[in-house]
Amino acid sequence: MSQISPTKSPVPQPNFLQRYTTWLYAFWKFSRPHTIIGTSLSVLGLYAIALANSPTTFSSIQLIQLFGTWIACLCGNVYIVGLNQLEDVEIDQINKPHLPLAAGEFSRLQAQVIVGVTGVLALLLAWSLGPFLLLMVSISLGIGTAYSLPPIRLKRFPFWAAVCIFGVRGVIVNLGLFLHFNQKLKNANDIIVPPEVWALTLFVLVFTFAIAILKDIPDMEGDRQYNITTFTIKLGSLAVFNLARWVLTVCYLGALVAGGLYLPSVNPVFLIVTHAIALGLMWWRSMSVDLQDKSAIAQYYQFIWKLFFLEYLIFPAACLMA
Repeated sequence: MSQISPTKSPVPQPNFLQRYTTWLYAFWKFSRPHTIIGTSLSVLGLYAIALANSPTTFSSIQLIQLFGTWIACLCGNVYIVGLNQLEDVEIDQINKPHLPLAAGEFSRLQAQVIVGVTGVLALLLAWSLGPFLLLMVSISLGIGTAYSLPPIRLKRFPFWAAVCIFGVRGVIVNLGLFLHFNQKLKNANDIIVPPEVWALTLFVLVFTFAIAILKDIPDMEGDRQYNITTFTIKLGSLAVFNLARWVLTVCYLGALVAGGLYLPSVNPVFLIVTHAIALGLMWWRSMSVDLQDKSAIAQYYQFIWKLFFLEYLIFPAACLMA
């Protein structure tokens, strides 16, 4: 008796909408969402501080300027994090296997096109919007390139890697964005930076140093295998974790003192209370971190980024409430 094998039903192919959604999700991961949120809040926060220091009221022209600046900064952000992923595929397959290049969701050519297009767009948009923005974007892209790309590849050296990260996030972005927005709001090349912007810049500078050293704790295995020297490999996870906590503590205590004594154009009560609460949350959350658990460290690192995001809401609000 002959047997007829069952006919296999064809595997359904994803439709256009499914492919498009899948690509968008991969692109979202490729752009490193926490950095996108941080960049967006820094643009909005520095605009709010510049607006608080200007007699100009909000208008549709300023909305276009704000939107264009935001897109230019986002493009620069994608260029920097994308270039880093292009140079770290093998390392990310160990440390961050969920990223699109490491997971095979993007080909190398696709990633190269995204990085190239966003880099060019960032520069063109910045050039069209103003000299301070162009200078800020150009310096940021230059440092981001030196951080990841051989033969310089500054990320190999823990000191210079940290300088790249907190130099861009802490100094270049804050001062560049404020000067850009201040010029557009006042229609003058005013390079005077008020005390509250210097305070925010110093706070973010120190805070970003803590982020820079914390980020390497869960990545120790891949970094060691590919000869990437970090503070974690040199000093150990516990020492770096404690160093980051005390750096953040100094950061918050400095903001408390500055808010009470040195910043006339902010609401001191709001600034002091919010920073005291954030400091308490940071220490409370740090007490439950198991340094042997890679996922627990990664979750704490993301929590520190949330505190970083919060700062770009606290400082502008304190300026607007003054």
